[in-house]
Amino acid sequence: MYPSEKRSLYRFLIIYLLSTFILFALGAYIFYTYEKHHIFDQQKQLLNTQGLKLRHQLMILHKKLDTQLPFVVNKPYQSVLFDIDKKVIFATYDEIQEPNISKQYYIQDTYLVHIAVMDPYYLGVAYLLVRTLINQEKINDIRLKILLFMFVAGWFFLIIGYFLGKIFISPMRKSIEMMNHFIQDTTHELNTPISTILTNLELIETLYKCPAKKEMKRIEIASKTLSRIYDDLTYLRLNYNSNKEIIALDMLLLIQERLLYFSASIESKGIELEQSLEEGVIVEIDRDDAIRLIDNLLSNAIKYNQIGGNLSVKMWHNGVSIKDSGIGIDPKRLKSIFERFQRANKSEGGFGIGLYIVDQIVQSYSFVLDIKSKLQEGTTVIIRW
Repeated sequence: MYPSEKRSLYRFLIIYLLSTFILFALGAYIFYTYEKHHIFDQQKQLLNTQGLKLRHQLMILHKKLDTQLPFVVNKPYQSVLFDIDKKVIFATYDEIQEPNISKQYYIQDTYLVHIAVMDPYYLGVAYLLVRTLINQEKINDIRLKILLFMFVAGWFFLIIGYFLGKIFISPMRKSIEMMNHFIQDTTHELNTPISTILTNLELIETLYKCPAKKEMKRIEIASKTLSRIYDDLTYLRLNYNSNKEIIALDMLLLIQERLLYFSASIESKGIELEQSLEEGVIVEIDRDDAIRLIDNLLSNAIKYNQIGGNLSVKMWHNGVSIKDSGIGIDPKRLKSIFERFQRANKSEGGFGIGLYIVDQIVQSYSFVLDIKSKLQEGTTVIIRW
C-alpha cells in the first residue's frame, strides 16, 4: 500500500471510528442513565413500602400508648425517628446526619434515603427516615455489560471500517497503478535514446574537435536532465520492492562526483558555487539512495536558482546542507511539497517527485530533514544522519 493510500485510509478510519464511538457513547450513556434510574425507582418503591410499614407500627404503638413494645426495622433497611426539632428519638445506626426534609428521596454517601413527614405525630415523631445501601452491584453489572458491548462493537466496526476504507481508496489505487504503468512504459522507452545520446556526446568530445562547444554543452545539459528524470522515475517505480545494499559510503567523494555531474548546469546559469566539505564522513547507506538524495537537492537548487545566483554546499560529520539564492517557497506550502507530484513552483518543469523521493529516503534511514525558505530569498535544506 502506497503512503498516500495509507494516509487516506487512516484518515477515513479515524473519522469513521470517532463518529461511531461518539454515537455509541451517547447511546450507552442514555441507556446507562435509564437503567440506573430504573434501579433507583425500584429501591424507592421498596423504601416507600418499608416507610409505610414503620408508620403503621408507630400508629399501633401510639394507640396502645406502650413504648415498651418492639419497633421492628427489617434488614437491609435502617431507620431514624426525629421529632419536630429534628432531634433523634430512635435510631438503628450511629453517626446520624441531619435529614434533608426538603426532599422525599436523596442520596447520602452510599445510601438512598427516604424521608416521610408524619401527620399526625405518633409518639412525638415528626419525621421518619428510612435508608438502604444503593444497589451498586447491579449498577456495576450494567457498566461491565456496556464496556463489553463497546469493546465488541468497536472491533466489529473497525473491521467494517477497514473494508469500507479499502473500497473508498480503490479508485485512488487504480489511478496510481495506471500512472505507475505509464511511468514504467515511459522509462523503458526513454532509456535507450538517452544512453545513446550521452555515449555519443562523450565520444565526440573525446575523439573529435567540435567547434560548436556551446551547443554541445546545451545538448549535454538536456541529456543529463533527461537521464536524471529517467533515474528518478525508475527509482520511484522500483523503490518499493528494491533490495538495498547498505555500504559504508564516503560522502565527500559522492558529493564531489555529483557536483561534477551538475557542473555544466551550474556553469550555464552562471551560478557561483561555494563548497565546505569535511573529510572522512562515512554514512551507512545504499549508494543509489545517496545519489537520488543528493541529486534531487542539487537539481532543485540549480533549477530554482537565479541567473548568476549562489549555491552553497556544506557537509560536516553528521549532516549536509544545500543552500540556494533562488525564488524560494511559500511558507504555506512547506508541508505539502514533500507529497508525491507536488511542485514548489509550477512555472518550472518537473514531475514533482524529487522532494517526495528525498522525503522517502530520509524516512527509510531515520534521518532528520529540515527545510527553511523565504520567497525571493532562497531555500536551505539540511539533512542530518
